[in-house]
Amino acid sequence: MNTIPSIHQIRDAFPSLSGETILLENAGGSQVPTCVANAVRDHMLNDYVQLGAGYPMSDRATSTVDRAHAFVETLINGTESGTAILSSSCTSLTTMLSECYGRIIQPNDEIILCQQGHEANIGPWLNLEKCGAVIRWWNVDPTTGSLNVDDLHKLLNERTRIVAFPQVSNLLGEIVDVRAVADAAHAHGAKVVVDGVAYAPHRPIDVEVMAADWYVYSTYKVYGPHMGALWGRADAIAEIDGPNHFFIPRDQAPYVFELGGASHEGCAGILALGDYLSFLTQTEGPCTTAIAHHAFEIMRDLEAPIQSRLIERLQHHSAERIIGTPSSSIEDRVATISFIHERHSPSTIVASAHAANVGIRNGNMYAYRLCEAMGIPVEEGVVRV
Repeated sequence: MNTIPSIHQIRDAFPSLSGETILLENAGGSQVPTCVANAVRDHMLNDYVQLGAGYPMSDRATSTVDRAHAFVETLINGTESGTAILSSSCTSLTTMLSECYGRIIQPNDEIILCQQGHEANIGPWLNLEKCGAVIRWWNVDPTTGSLNVDDLHKLLNERTRIVAFPQVSNLLGEIVDVRAVADAAHAHGAKVVVDGVAYAPHRPIDVEVMAADWYVYSTYKVYGPHMGALWGRADAIAEIDGPNHFFIPRDQAPYVFELGGASHEGCAGILALGDYLSFLTQTEGPCTTAIAHHAFEIMRDLEAPIQSRLIERLQHHSAERIIGTPSSSIEDRVATISFIHERHSPSTIVASAHAANVGIRNGNMYAYRLCEAMGIPVEEGVVRV
């Protein structure tokens, strides 16, 4: 096995970490390594033209966009079974996806939504009530915020079409067993739409192992440009029509789903992430799925002791309450940790941190319904680190 770079070499790949602010806000958006920023710059200075025109600059731009899609598929082990669709954000992608399903949803078809979810994977599906869909809620434990797959089984039936849920709550950090959910949904002929936004920065992603039909994550939370990526399994894509112009063939995924096309310079940045993953694993050549997964295993192992230390310190303070599982195990959670204090408001704690040049935040984190279910004031929300 190759020796990984030192922690100093890893930090040096991220120029922003040399600034005055200690950044503990990556759950809201990660920093980017130099290779990603340079790729965006180089594309805009050298290949900033439209695709498909046939001259050398355009050919290079076209290749960059095509290879960025292929890289996302490689990253999540979805090359053989599906297609990556790119857009400006996960919210835009789930909204587009729900509108596509709105054309085939029949009255009394059922959609199961998860109280634990980010609103990006809730609100768009609620709009399908206008099409006659029936919304059923997979509720959390109001004390812990956790989900129970047995509760999901009670909701599933032959009318279920969609189950939308997070792989990890962006407020709780709890890891959900996606495969168990997918197997239960598939047994009733339903498709699963997995929000992987809070999971993707911390662990290897394997859509084959988890049996996802749709998987969405934010590239800007995984060391890349401000975009979103949606992977769809081939049979799921075949069920729906994309929203792009009428003259674009329906079988031309991802183009038929990418209104206005994906950001070309953003694609250059996404593609360059492969260089960083290869650096992290000290490997040569193109970034394969195996290299990507090894890189994220390295990240997981580097995060684990810091995750444990923070949770243990919070648990030593009786006035602090960790929101979600108190476990520090990498099997149970990722390093997104939220808490509240019995005397000090979240905004007061965050203001104190900011005064010390520590970048954290408070709020509901768009997990508005989860905060309501747990009795957490939605404006102040939690402190998230």
